[in-house]
Amino acid sequence: MEKSQFWKHVVYLPGPVLDPLSRLSEVVFGLIMVLTFTCSISAASAGHEEIRVTLWAALGCNIAWGIVDGCMYIMSLMMERGDAATALRNIQASKNTDEAADVIKGFIPPVLGQVMKPEQFEVIRMELKAIPEAPVRIPVFWRDIRAAIQIFILVTLSTLPCSIPFMLISDHLVAMRVSNGVALTLLFMTGYSLGKHSGYNKWLLGLLVAVIGAILVAITIALGG
Repeated sequence: MEKSQFWKHVVYLPGPVLDPLSRLSEVVFGLIMVLTFTCSISAASAGHEEIRVTLWAALGCNIAWGIVDGCMYIMSLMMERGDAATALRNIQASKNTDEAADVIKGFIPPVLGQVMKPEQFEVIRMELKAIPEAPVRIPVFWRDIRAAIQIFILVTLSTLPCSIPFMLISDHLVAMRVSNGVALTLLFMTGYSLGKHSGYNKWLLGLLVAVIGAILVAITIALGG
């Protein structure tokens, strides 16, 4: 195996650019962030200019967060690959099964580490020792860039559904309440989907995520929003 192909075949596991849980989590973050901005609009004194400024601020904040979140995603991948490369070198340099087993257990579910036998760890150790040494340089693939772009788009687009009521409804108070309702509905749907993909109770998680948003809205209204 050539070192130029090492990461793609050994550490870089093929699969979806972003898994469903990651996509849904980004939408939740974006919705909660834009909800904090729309709730900051004063129902009593808001004018077109204040609404316009607030909506632009919400969009700008989500754009900035999308950029930061995308960069953090790539940085986390590089750290994971660096840890994996170090672990592989430690396993290849191990002198016995016990040394390798201690490293391998850090990369498998605890339940597997408890039931695996020494001879099974030894098989893994010998297989990994046959792999070429990991290159020192930690790569970033085009696939990683695509995932970061997806994160940016998800966070940014989550602003739009909550902004539409302000564009279609002339009554500022009604528009704000409709916008809040849209955000809470989307939060529930996203939480429901998170529960579906994570194995938790779908309705409970959906309600929990929506309640977090509702509490945010209630606090803002109580403070005069």
